[in-house]
Amino acid sequence: MCAYVLVAEDDPKQAELVRRYLSHERHTVLVVSDGRSAIDEVRRQPPDLLVLDVMMPGVDGLDVCRVLRREYDLPVLMVTARAGAEDKLLGFDLGADDYLTKPYDPRELMARVRALLRRTRPATGTAAPPLRVGDLSLDVLRHEVRIGDRLVACTPAEFRILATLTAAPGQVFSRAQLLEHAYGLDGFITERTIDVHVRNLRKKIEADPAGPRYLRTVYGIGYKVVDGRADD
Repeated sequence: MCAYVLVAEDDPKQAELVRRYLSHERHTVLVVSDGRSAIDEVRRQPPDLLVLDVMMPGVDGLDVCRVLRREYDLPVLMVTARAGAEDKLLGFDLGADDYLTKPYDPRELMARVRALLRRTRPATGTAAPPLRVGDLSLDVLRHEVRIGDRLVACTPAEFRILATLTAAPGQVFSRAQLLEHAYGLDGFITERTIDVHVRNLRKKIEADPAGPRYLRTVYGIGYKVVDGRADD
């Protein structure tokens, strides 16, 4: 599974190490050393994956993620020396799909890259019918979410969570179940991450995020998708 990977890393030794490992798996790799260049390169040619260091001079990785998420739904793997839970949650809140703390084993980085590419690159084959609940529809093959005719930009992780829920309307999924659907068996991602993604999804698909029509909380259990208009 060869891909075009953009690496934004200001440490030359770390950048070269990442480049070598990615190139060894036959990926096309471009390395930039600052956030402004990362934004410019994504706009010039969106990559299949962005490996994004948080602590860069000038425009840092968090700002890069914030800017790009307004325009693209490419998968983002954040890499940082900040190991606190709140730092990770902020990264996910801004749209990161995975988060790796320095120092790390390059083999773990590559495992996460492979997992993200498997989950986010377009599938081939016969198109499946869109998933629909009320005015909410998801095209799994095209990775598109719509509310009526309005196209909604979602991150890959948000899309997987919403697709899981929309494929089984009314069924309640625990945070652990949604975590597995979104990230696989990754013990480094906590269940609180699901709450962050749900909050972001409500901002995108709900007319009133505080009183959601579609994405409902089942207290003490998890979440479900319903057509709340049917309750009116």
